[in-house]
Amino acid sequence: MRRAVCPGSFDPVTNGHLDIVGRSSRLFDEVIVGVLINQSKQGLFPVDERIELLREVTACYGNVRVESFRGLLVDFCRAQEASVVVKGLRAVSDFDYELQMAQMNIGLAGVETLFMPTNPLYSFVSSSLVKEVAKWGGDVSAHLPEPVLARLADRLRSAGA
Repeated sequence: MRRAVCPGSFDPVTNGHLDIVGRSSRLFDEVIVGVLINQSKQGLFPVDERIELLREVTACYGNVRVESFRGLLVDFCRAQEASVVVKGLRAVSDFDYELQMAQMNIGLAGVETLFMPTNPLYSFVSSSLVKEVAKWGGDVSAHLPEPVLARLADRLRSAGA
């Protein structure tokens, strides 16, 4: 079985993330969306809520599942019996960082990395930028799946942003 991991923090999941997951689902028998648990960073959405949102917005793909992980990505890949990581690249600056990670992952565990260029519609979209624009009242509806957009609006209202 050809199994790949699409890792990230997904705080929140954007249409750009979904584009990469959906395209990956056509290339692999199974795609595991790996949500990184980073104890040193406080996200807007708790990990459990990110997982719930991801499961909701990826439900249309029969071969995608969502799991959380902490620690090294290669250890997660081994545990999931996945030999490929799929990473979306928006710009050259993404490549500089991701190439180093890819080389480390192949050296540590033989895990390959597939770089997938982001659809130009999403080339400037990041979770951080979406949160910042939404915080100041900007319209981010073109960049988020509807369930995520609604949850983000609720979260920002309750936070007093």
